[in-house]
Amino acid sequence: MDTTWRNNPLIYEINTWPWLHALGQSTGRAITLGTVPDADLDALASWGFDAVWLMGVWERSPAGRAIAQEHPGLQAEYHRALPDFSPEDVVGSPYAIRRYEVDPHLGGRDELAELRGRLAARGLRLVLDFVPNHVAVDHPWLETHPECFIRGTSEDMDRQPDHFFLGPVASHELVFANGRDPYFPAWTDTAQLNAFSPVLREKAVETLRDIATQCDGIRCDMAMLVTNQVFAQTWGERAGPPPALDFWPVVIPAVKGHHPNTLFVAEVYWDMEWALQQQGFDYTYDKRLYDRLKNDPVRAITAHLAADGGYQQHMLRFIENHDEERAEHALGPGRHLAAAGLVAALPGGTLLHEGQLHGARIRLPVQLGRRSAEKIDPVIEAFYRTLLEEAAHPVYHHGEWALRETSPAWDLNATHNNLIAFTWRLADERRLVVVNYAASSSQGRIALPEFGLAGRDWRLRDVMTGAQYEREGGDMAEFGLYVDLQPWQVHIFEIS
Repeated sequence: MDTTWRNNPLIYEINTWPWLHALGQSTGRAITLGTVPDADLDALASWGFDAVWLMGVWERSPAGRAIAQEHPGLQAEYHRALPDFSPEDVVGSPYAIRRYEVDPHLGGRDELAELRGRLAARGLRLVLDFVPNHVAVDHPWLETHPECFIRGTSEDMDRQPDHFFLGPVASHELVFANGRDPYFPAWTDTAQLNAFSPVLREKAVETLRDIATQCDGIRCDMAMLVTNQVFAQTWGERAGPPPALDFWPVVIPAVKGHHPNTLFVAEVYWDMEWALQQQGFDYTYDKRLYDRLKNDPVRAITAHLAADGGYQQHMLRFIENHDEERAEHALGPGRHLAAAGLVAALPGGTLLHEGQLHGARIRLPVQLGRRSAEKIDPVIEAFYRTLLEEAAHPVYHHGEWALRETSPAWDLNATHNNLIAFTWRLADERRLVVVNYAASSSQGRIALPEFGLAGRDWRLRDVMTGAQYEREGGDMAEFGLYVDLQPWQVHIFEIS
């Protein structure tokens, strides 16, 4: 399979451990990475994804599992997700990594390689995780390379026992900091790496090069935490002086020099998307769009999309993932599908989450290795089947994108402000996407100048419904296309 990536890829996230458990339940036998049935891989490929992100393949931490089993703040989440929860369901956080080796419970390295080959045969690439900020509290580096970590003192540990811990070599009395985000309590199952340490940077390159031999793309967890600016603000003197170069401009080129087609994706927040793109990432999370889709008026969404096109093309859009609530819950019925139609047709990558395509409503804590079965919502599944079949078309991956202005359909009708509209064009292929992001019907005119419409008659076919309309090109070019959408409706017009 060609190792180069298509523009604006569709990436599907799978929570590996529960996925394999569920396959085992359905087949009546234990399933590992190397024994996933062909029918299930065929079903994945049928959606038109570019890649599958297998979240959580690396070796879980026994110490982290014990901490997760006893964590008081997680008990309610466990019981909410699994009514018949038992402590054995806790397998530990996939982001408290003991070693960057495929967990033996999942089948190990050779079985991952076998699965990767079977995915590639179906046109699917493989994405895996890397966690730059921290490792598990029982990671071997704590003994072999303590200089890679942020250190503390016994006084720190006495004062903040939930932020510092005694390392595994008790005779050395080494105290280490737990991993943390500066705005939240420490993750007590992790040890904080020192992004300024030259030894750590060497180990990160070594680790990433090995990961890159096993996959086609790497999703980097909380990538902004190891930038010089954020790391210095978080750890101050404990980290030492900031190096001349940031972490990622050192690490990414060192990996891409050996694996040039490896896709780097950054989980990033705090409006640092552009900075991480400049530091070498191919795609960065568009958390700001997600937040606007949840909380902001439509004009704020369109203003967000009006940012520089080069920036937009390197954003990874989503309406749910393992960190967020299920879209059906976070956005609500109707709005969830309108948001899905929007993000799948925008420039940039699209991240889809296991269960999202079937209307799953239960968010599973990442520490659990089992999930409850949920009924498939046929209406939601049919919507996504149509949407993703369209989103796989080359026009959305190689065409020219333009955000379009809307105007009132008639005087004193301001509902056009609820509409988000944009076009794609690739040679003779034209698409117009219009989303009514409102709980009421909305009307408006979509301005379509410089779209090559004048002087001809056109047929508009809504790929979401199959409805067809005949329109005169000069009228659309001069006055705009009149549209009337129901609450949360998505139009995707094929114009021919």
